[in-house]
Amino acid sequence: MAAQHQDQRMMHLNLFLFGCGHHKGAWRHPHSSVEQLGDIRYYERLAQTAERGKLDAVFFADGQSAGNVSDGSWWFLEPLTAMAAMSRATDRIGLISTVSSTFYTPFHAARLLASLDHISGGRVGWNLVTSMFDVEARNHGYESMPTHAERYRRAEEFADAVLKLWDSWQADALTFDRQGHYADPAKVQAINHDGEFFLVDGPLNVPRPPQGHPVLFQAGASAQGRDLAARRAEAIYAVAYDLPAAQDYYRDIKRRVQDAGRGVDVPIMPGLVTYVASTEAEAQAKQRELDELLPVEASLRQLGLFTEQDCMSWELDAPVPALPPLEAFKGPQGRYGTILRIIETEQPTVRQLLGRLAAGGGHCTMVGTPESIADRMELWFRNEGADGFNLMPPSLPAGIEDFVDQVVPELQRRGLFRTEYQGSTLRDHLGLARPES
Repeated sequence: MAAQHQDQRMMHLNLFLFGCGHHKGAWRHPHSSVEQLGDIRYYERLAQTAERGKLDAVFFADGQSAGNVSDGSWWFLEPLTAMAAMSRATDRIGLISTVSSTFYTPFHAARLLASLDHISGGRVGWNLVTSMFDVEARNHGYESMPTHAERYRRAEEFADAVLKLWDSWQADALTFDRQGHYADPAKVQAINHDGEFFLVDGPLNVPRPPQGHPVLFQAGASAQGRDLAARRAEAIYAVAYDLPAAQDYYRDIKRRVQDAGRGVDVPIMPGLVTYVASTEAEAQAKQRELDELLPVEASLRQLGLFTEQDCMSWELDAPVPALPPLEAFKGPQGRYGTILRIIETEQPTVRQLLGRLAAGGGHCTMVGTPESIADRMELWFRNEGADGFNLMPPSLPAGIEDFVDQVVPELQRRGLFRTEYQGSTLRDHLGLARPES
């Protein structure tokens, strides 16, 4: 086994939890866990598997609409609620949830996340998103989504107010003096935030979280998203279809973080879909088995959502029709740019594009043996493509069990990934300092 030096740079690995897996056909598999999606023990077991593999964290995405229920469920349990239970079934693994700055208020988010950080002993992170779809907006009192620019101004102010609320209690504010003060009044202060979108007096009604601030993740791909990530994020989820795309994003974000005057190293973790088996042929068979479960109509509907086109009449075995250029696209630009890149690079038929997008929507996909997958992960890691990966198993729980049992030992053997946790908080796992109060 490669010697593991204390100062050696290690990969960061998250498990991205998503129903029965990231492949849209996974829930249809005869051995899927679809009946367990409302059973908290299913998520506890997934978190325990990830912890057995010494992963940094598990991550829940979230959405605010039901989607087309016949196509399978994206959501079941509300993630922050589920994370409270998962924290009690685990000891070390980080727990991260998406929080929408468009639909939450800063006080609500700060209170939920601070509570979870206390419950988990300092293992919580939040992925700040602006949300994107009108069907979500119409569940929260909006006619349609605010403009892209307005959503990002709101997100910036939202983050600012949440951090101020966590800072409204100094770390040593609690005195528990039975003859005097429960907390030192001089160390608990109003924040008096009065901005464009939010009025928040504070202080928060939860004392300072164990990590100071739960770790702030961001995943912006647009120019505004990248700016917000550079100024605010402590770790970043990315979409990268191949190594050149990963390097472009990685170098751009690292430069922006530096330009923002932050003397921190912000880990960047692209999404990674893996099909792992002892031979290439067996891994390809796993991929094919899931692809064949994919209903064409549901896939075309999803492609329509991603491209803002009506795809239902597209001819399956013909080339993909011409799509508008990136600058003309109003929706989430990161994924749309990836779709354009796949079309340009691979020149797929519509049917081939659907298979490619079925698992992970254009994120990097690696199909092969533990050694070949570790080779490619190492190539990205050593060549400014990634500081680690946000694992998106096509099926769950099998996909993460395959990865933990087969790929993790190979990464450990190469000295690229921890063999034991060095600390107990998510900040410890990510090598991030605890903010001063």
